[in-house]
Amino acid sequence: MSTLVQPQLRPFARSLQFTCRSKPLSSVPKPHTRFSVQSRAKSTKAKAELPKSSSAPKSNAPPTQAEKESLPWQEYLTIRKRKRRWETALTIPSTIGGFMAGLSYFGNIEMDPTKPIFNIDPMYVYGAATLGCAGLGYLIGPIIGSTIWRLTHRRLMRLIEQRDREFHQHIVKNRVDPTAQSATNPVPDYYGEKIGSLHDYRQWLRDQSKFRKKAAGFLSED
Repeated sequence: MSTLVQPQLRPFARSLQFTCRSKPLSSVPKPHTRFSVQSRAKSTKAKAELPKSSSAPKSNAPPTQAEKESLPWQEYLTIRKRKRRWETALTIPSTIGGFMAGLSYFGNIEMDPTKPIFNIDPMYVYGAATLGCAGLGYLIGPIIGSTIWRLTHRRLMRLIEQRDREFHQHIVKNRVDPTAQSATNPVPDYYGEKIGSLHDYRQWLRDQSKFRKKAAGFLSED
């Protein structure tokens, strides 16, 4: 009887051991996988939030003292272009005004052909003096325009003068040698007066390079 019972109990005991060993293995990974998924989700959220937190101070950062005490180049060139327009706008009326003033003065003087001035007919002398008045108005016009422009930009004059010095250094450094010019290869804007934007400045640099190549004989002087 005992011999029959023992073989039947051994398979039952083995099945109990197998179930006892298999239950912890199946139950343990579930909380482990949940914890790993949650930790990965938190880490991805933290990574996604890092650029935002790092970029926020950059966008909200106040300008430095050097940025406050200097004009952007584009703004400076725009102001410089407006200054040139002021000078040109007042040159035309001052030239006309000088010519009319000279004409009204010398035109009312009685001329005696028998009394030449420096052995020259008085009509030619008075005509030349009238043209001289027009030339004087042409020279005074830019000065008047620059003075009016300075009065309208008092607050920025210190920054503008600082940029003027830096701009002059760039022009002197990059402009060509005027002694290499010829009739077919004139110097392109030696003083940089036509520069009114960054695009104009780049074009000015290209013109200087083209002049150098022509002067060196790399390009034909057509």
